[in-house]
Amino acid sequence: MMNQSKKNSFVKQAGILAFAGIIVRMIGILYRRPLTQLIGKEGIGYYSTAYNIYAIILLVSSYSIPAAISKEIAKKLIANEYKNAQRIFYCAIIYVILVGGVASLFTFFGASVLVENNSIIVLRAFAPTVFLSGILGVFRGYFQAHRTMIQTSISQILEQIFNAVVSVAAAYYMMRRLALADATTQRIYGAMGSAIGTGAGVLFALLFMLMIYLLHQGSIQKRMQEDLNSQIQPYPEIFKIIFHMVTPIILSTFIYSLSTSLNQTIYIKILKYVKGLLEKDIIAQYGVFAGEVVIIVNIPIALAAAMSAALLPSISGSFFLGHKKETNHKVDMAIRTTMLIAIPAAVGFAVLARPVVQTLFPQKDTLMQAASLLRCLSITVIFYSLSTITNGVLQGIGKVNIPVVNALISLSIQTVVLVVTLLTTDWNLYALTLVMIVYSFLMCILNGISVYKYLGYRINMKKTFVIPIASSIVMGAVAYFSYRMSYTVCGINSISLLISIVLAASSYFILVIKVGGISENEMKALPQGEKLAFWAKKMRVLS
Repeated sequence: MMNQSKKNSFVKQAGILAFAGIIVRMIGILYRRPLTQLIGKEGIGYYSTAYNIYAIILLVSSYSIPAAISKEIAKKLIANEYKNAQRIFYCAIIYVILVGGVASLFTFFGASVLVENNSIIVLRAFAPTVFLSGILGVFRGYFQAHRTMIQTSISQILEQIFNAVVSVAAAYYMMRRLALADATTQRIYGAMGSAIGTGAGVLFALLFMLMIYLLHQGSIQKRMQEDLNSQIQPYPEIFKIIFHMVTPIILSTFIYSLSTSLNQTIYIKILKYVKGLLEKDIIAQYGVFAGEVVIIVNIPIALAAAMSAALLPSISGSFFLGHKKETNHKVDMAIRTTMLIAIPAAVGFAVLARPVVQTLFPQKDTLMQAASLLRCLSITVIFYSLSTITNGVLQGIGKVNIPVVNALISLSIQTVVLVVTLLTTDWNLYALTLVMIVYSFLMCILNGISVYKYLGYRINMKKTFVIPIASSIVMGAVAYFSYRMSYTVCGINSISLLISIVLAASSYFILVIKVGGISENEMKALPQGEKLAFWAKKMRVLS
């Protein structure tokens, strides 16, 4: 049995990936400010509409590849079958070239059917990115299988930096070329420029991963030469394994994420064809929801996504070896670590919704609406984080069909709720908020029941929920009053927000430790945990 630090190493790897994910999302928010000022909320609406469809196509064609590939390669590495591991990598490349090529063509030629008129050329601009993303996903999955997230993390940051720079530059260039056109046409082409930026980011990240892979060629070949005991699997058999492994994960991820695009389509269709609103007005309002509020909410969920990515090969390996106790320990660490961050993040968004939106998206005409929506959506940070982790657990232990069933049930219920709410009320964007809460909550419950059924895992309610919630309530009070006092003194929103976040985070950190929410050993398992434990002792918070 491996020692405690090694058992928890996946938490550190997840921390690396989560840190990168948060940086990526912060870069995304920072470049959205000049982009929104450039193409307006109408342009952001066209971009978001096309992006949501692109994301669904990406899910089907390549998004689940890293998870599936990392899981299968991890099994071979544990068994020291290095030649078979490499064969899986080669087959995965061929798979995504074929599937990604078809999906890319479908995106381009099917755009007129998939989105409304003004978003067609924006979606077509995403078509090459669909193809490139699949190949990039295979390289990321390959390195994740080796339980190192550094390459993936760096590539994600580079991808977002190039995305940000090219998106704004291309949008500006497109709009200048159409300076004499009407405002709507300019914004459509500005949104298309932003879509081109997404592809530029993926291309650069792919070139980076390819370079890293080529640098490792020597060690890869040496390891394969030393592998004299493997029974070489035929390529047809590997393709069959990939297909059977990828398909359920694709279905699960597809249905899990379909709610966004389905909700978008239902929302636009009902408001346009039933309630008679203009497309540009609907899209502008939707741009506030998808282009501002959802982006903010997704920042802390980056931790859950990273934890799930790191958990999959790790839990797959321990479960494959029959180490059920170790598997449950990893699940417990992943869930508790995620909740220690997701719960205070949700409370922080609820309490500081207006100053957060004002700092990140200072458009005055949408400030109050975006803040109100963020306040309502804050609870989904907890639900989506938990359901993302449990999705990864179920996939890691081979129960890949269970999340598909759970997502279908949740999707069916939330769709009925959305249609009824839109037809019988004037809630509009708040109807979208309601169904996001319903969907994420149902996924939490159903996935939780499934994890208990197949692993016998019981959540430690006190350490996972009670202590973080109680500490977060106190933290929320500190955040609220410190912001009010700071703003009264200096009158600058961003400075007041920063002061309140520092004070609130410090109070939460102290409270969680003092009431036993995390032990010294558990803290040391976290990224930079040794330093955290050192400072906690120095401050006499940790005895």
